[in-house]
Formats: sequence, structure tokens, C-alpha cells
Amino acid sequence: MCSLFGWLNYEGIMPHRMLRKLTQALANAAEERGTDAAGISYVRDGEVVIYKRPKPAHKLHFNPPDGTAAIMGHTRMTTQGNEKFNYNNHPFLCHADMDFAFAHNGCLWNDKQLRKDKLIPETHIETDSYAACQLIESQGKLDFDSLRYMSETVEGNFCFTVLDQYNSLYIIKGSNPMCLLHFPVLGLYVYASTESIMKNALRRIGLHKFASERIKTDEGDIIRIDKNGNITRSEFEPKLYRSKYMSWYDDSSYYNIHEEMLLAYCGCYGVDSEDVELLLEYGYTCDEIEEMLMDTNLLHEALRDVKYICGEEKYESCYGGAF
Repeated sequence: MCSLFGWLNYEGIMPHRMLRKLTQALANAAEERGTDAAGISYVRDGEVVIYKRPKPAHKLHFNPPDGTAAIMGHTRMTTQGNEKFNYNNHPFLCHADMDFAFAHNGCLWNDKQLRKDKLIPETHIETDSYAACQLIESQGKLDFDSLRYMSETVEGNFCFTVLDQYNSLYIIKGSNPMCLLHFPVLGLYVYASTESIMKNALRRIGLHKFASERIKTDEGDIIRIDKNGNITRSEFEPKLYRSKYMSWYDDSSYYNIHEEMLLAYCGCYGVDSEDVELLLEYGYTCDEIEEMLMDTNLLHEALRDVKYICGEEKYESCYGGAF
């Protein structure tokens, strides 16, 4: 569980002082989804700049220079790749036909297979998210085609953001959440992973008083906002998984996690597959368990309920007495 956040100021109406406050407010609010590391990227004199540290956002001072047109940010809850090594943290600096910054909310579980299949090279960066950067780089360009290739090649849950050296912002919407707002009177786009993060940040600096419109972001969307505020769209084909614990839905926007896939990637969240199997055995659906992975307090509460229902003796024999 991580968070994406940022803004694009295409009219130049917003004062720099307010944009700095907006950046910090978004970062601080985004701590609800991760405090292990935080970082931002922006463009200065045509070059992509990354500032990130293995610290919670509120302990950092995000101070983009005057004239910054866009910010792409991330707060991290570590799943794979030790955050103490700063190269494992987001955003990542990548290179194709142009430089770009890349950030990810979610978990990819086929990164090691991609390296084994030689679709991407080995690297010192341990974070699963970096495999997606490498897939884009392997296409030699940053555009809708390379983003579609990447999105249809990775396996996992995700929402990606990309900021290129020309201040174009991309949002690649998988199954993970995204809230994107447009403030027409301010010439400003603002985004955050969840509505609660957005509302918290906007209230802190008073932007909630301005009229805004929500920009539609559906699973399978690739959205590009250029430096002039123009939106263009493309799509990729989301992967669907069928679970023996869930019925099949014809609606392609519904995301069904396959039991085997859920068991494969739960370890990225520090959760034992035996925990997942136990919850499946006692009637929890894959979607319910996926939600618990985003909030381990919910997972622990569910396991305590199972302990109570099963009785201590049976629970310890099937779970190993961890509780």
C-alpha cells in the first residue's frame, strides 16, 4: 500500500507559495498509505529532478523551485526492496527517447519472471515496481504504445504515474484507486490515490473552496495531460483472473483476483500465504482479503475472529498458534 499524488499547473495562475503548500499538504496526507519513504519529481531547465528519502513525508521539506509546472509524488509502504537503500524508493528516474520519472502504487508479482524470461535485465534496484520502468525503456520510447505494452505485460495490482521532461503527466489506471480533479478557474489539475487524501490536503490549504470537476479514471485508462492542460487518452487491456471462490462476471471492469495469484503476491505485503488460505477456508472472498492486505489491522481482526470461531485447539493446529 503506497500513495501517488501531485499536480499540474498549466495556466501559471497559482502562486508558487501556494503550490509549495499544496505539495507538502498532499505528501503529508498521503502518509495514511505509507511512511517508510517519500519523494517527488519535477522538471527544472528541461531536466527531470528526483528528490526522495527513506523518511515519512512530514519529516521532509518539499521545496520545488519557482516556476515548477508539475509535481509527481509518492509515499511508500515497503513491500519489496529495502527502503533504507534510497535507490529502491520512488519516484524512479528512467530513460527512453526522453527522460521521465515513474511511480507506482500497488504490487507486481511477475518481476522476477520477467528477468528470468530476459524481457528486462538484472539490476541493483530490488523494488518490484522498477520492472515496469524497464519494460517502458525496452521499447525505446515513452508514448501510449510503450505504456500499453508495459501495462499488459506486468501482473499485479497497480496505478502508475509518469512525468516526462516536457512536463506531460501520465496516469495509467489499473485496479488500484486514483482521484483526479480539475480546477478550471485556477488552471490546475490535482491528483491523489484516494479521495480521503485529496480532501484532507485541499482542506489544509483552502483549495476545497474552489469549484472542481472530477476527471474520469477507469481501469484500463492511460491518460496524458500535457503542459498546456490538454488531455488525451488511450487504453490497455486489463488482466482478469477467475477464482474458484468467486463467480465469473462478464463486466470487464470488475477485477477478480485468482486464488493462486493472491497467494503468490500476499508475501509482498508481509502476509503469510497460510493466513490467506485460512481466511479462504472460512469463507472470505479474494476481494475481501485483497482489501485486508491494504490494511493489515483488518487482516488481524479477521484472523482473531477465525480463532474465536474455530476454538483455540483447532485454530492452533491449522494456523500454528501464532495468535
